[in-house]
Amino acid sequence: MYDARAGSRAFRLHFYCNLLGFSVRYSRPDEGFAYLELGAAELMLDQLGIGRDWVTAPLELPLGRGVNFQIEVVALDPVLARLQEAGVALFQPLETKAYRVGDDVVRQRQFCVQDPDGYLLRLWEQAGS
Repeated sequence: MYDARAGSRAFRLHFYCNLLGFSVRYSRPDEGFAYLELGAAELMLDQLGIGRDWVTAPLELPLGRGVNFQIEVVALDPVLARLQEAGVALFQPLETKAYRVGDDVVRQRQFCVQDPDGYLLRLWEQAGS
């Protein structure tokens, strides 16, 4: 069963790469750092306690409270299948939602999941206008 507090660098990379579909663009394992990409989305993961840390306040789980990262994917269904097989619970189940963007309305299929540190990730695909 998936444990969101597992916290190791290898577990984070497994979550982002094997479950969500990111790839490692480059890494510095001796610093606990990895630069990931998925389509146009780019993330930097940094293991605390290795190399230089950017700690602005005491860290308490879940990290990133109040932050919601939106990541567009080409297809949600394969990601959902991998998360389900790994026993990862969704924070917000799959839904189709319409949002006003200026004078337009966009529709997207989306769900939210927390990463191993508790950051909220909203993955979405276009669902038409």
